[in-house]
Amino acid sequence: MKLFRFRGGVHPVAHKQSTGCKAINTMPIPKHLYVPVQQHIGAPAEPMVDIGQKVLKGELLAYSQGALSAPVHAPSSGTVIEISEHTAPHPSGLPVRTIVIETDGEDKWCSTQTVQNPFTLDSDEISARVGAAGIVGLGGATFPSAVKLNMGKQYPIHSLIINGGECEPYLTCDDRLMQEQASAIVDGIRIMLHALHTQKALVAIEDNKPEAIEAMKIASNLFDSVEVITVPSRYPMGSEKQMIQTLTGMEIPAGKRSADIGIIVHNVGTAYAVHQAIRHGYPLLSRIVTIGGGAVKNPQNLEVRLGTLVSEVFAYCDGFVEKPKRILMGGPMMGQVLPSQDVPIVKGSSGVIALTSREIAISENKPCISCGSCVEACPCGLLPLAMAARARKGEFDAVVDFGLMDCISCGSCSYVCPSHIPLVQYFNYAKGELAARRRDQIKNEATRKLAEQRNIRLQRIEQEKAEMAAKRKAMQAAKEKAKQEAAS
Repeated sequence: MKLFRFRGGVHPVAHKQSTGCKAINTMPIPKHLYVPVQQHIGAPAEPMVDIGQKVLKGELLAYSQGALSAPVHAPSSGTVIEISEHTAPHPSGLPVRTIVIETDGEDKWCSTQTVQNPFTLDSDEISARVGAAGIVGLGGATFPSAVKLNMGKQYPIHSLIINGGECEPYLTCDDRLMQEQASAIVDGIRIMLHALHTQKALVAIEDNKPEAIEAMKIASNLFDSVEVITVPSRYPMGSEKQMIQTLTGMEIPAGKRSADIGIIVHNVGTAYAVHQAIRHGYPLLSRIVTIGGGAVKNPQNLEVRLGTLVSEVFAYCDGFVEKPKRILMGGPMMGQVLPSQDVPIVKGSSGVIALTSREIAISENKPCISCGSCVEACPCGLLPLAMAARARKGEFDAVVDFGLMDCISCGSCSYVCPSHIPLVQYFNYAKGELAARRRDQIKNEATRKLAEQRNIRLQRIEQEKAEMAAKRKAMQAAKEKAKQEAAS
């Protein structure tokens, strides 16, 4: 198969061997699970349990609100002891509504619905089951997967791409999952093909994962609809836009989605979760997480229940060889700096990386030397320095005009900058400010509509009062007239 080269990109040091060669371990049940109701793109789930309520593993804790949302379930059996605000796994350290479960150690399941032959289900039923299972994009985007599966009804989808790139340094959770669960992943891929009414799936895996490539090829040999493609190791190969361009030569137009060009992209972890949900009726309760970085004493890949605190994960890995300088959720290129270790593992937690001061190699920011390295490295063809200069001045509309919404925040520009300018931080800052503006606009619009509705309601009440007064006056006049006529 002919491959195409996307522009830009970098080759960061991989740092993958410390975890990639070890089998996945399963972390024991923690005493407490902190389950946020917001673990996905879209509206937060709404809690439907009460404090003091006993729950079983897999039981629904919070239901999805609207099409772009996802439910959350109990990762283990126990008792709901608190529903309150808890620190989110985000650099802001802001709280998010969280359901706290005190586990009972029994890990007792609620009833589940299995399907012997998922290919007898129609696409609506598959999408509904995937949505009910709370499955979201496990590559980090956390977009509700059922929404993507429904796109087959809106767009003529000709290709399903399964992303096994995992180009971020340190992260090996997808690599190990492909090595150990290749057959289940291929089954999930075939189920998604059936739901999308699509005939072909391309499984793209970077060439630095030979064991995963071999395992996936063996598992897919019996199915002509699934083809495993080896792609070059080059960051950000794992990004949707770059993966599509590498495999097809096609580019997603600005402001459009991959479905607009007939392509749907899912992560290998998502395919495995679909297999678990459809075949066995299991909602998304845990995920494979890479625990790595130079500060970790025993780096490895773990299957971790959602809601497990990061501090407990590190404790299970025997703690640290030295105090970490920085802890990230995700990889070092696009991951988020954690405000503390007292935050939970969530659906988008591909890795928790504890870096030493040597690995970070913090350097002082210097003035731009106009070398153009950031422009060459940008895989989206943007002008990072021009965007950052306007973001610094608060000229956010100008940053948008320079293509901010096309930026995938991969960090390639910052990585190659010889002056160590934190370019991607400026872009994320601008995106955050624009998002805040949109929220304010929505809030103001909602307030305006409420005020208009109130005025309409008050006018209607006044009109009804006037009409009632007129009726009473007319009735009184009629009575007076009747009295006068009777007296005469």
